[in-house]
Amino acid sequence: MMLNLLHSFARNDKGATAVEYALIASGVVLVIIPLLGDVNSGVLSIYGIIGGLFDYVL
Repeated sequence: MMLNLLHSFARNDKGATAVEYALIASGVVLVIIPLLGDVNSGVLSIYGIIGGLFDYVL
């Protein structure tokens, strides 16, 4: 009885797809987070340049 229960538990793969998607999503997040700092500094740099041009014109 217990052995049959263990075999059926070992063969059950209903949650495998969810785990795979969670691993893929966590990998994507680990790649994106460091890039956000670079994007943020680039955007701030562009706004600084544009702001400086307006200061020069006005």
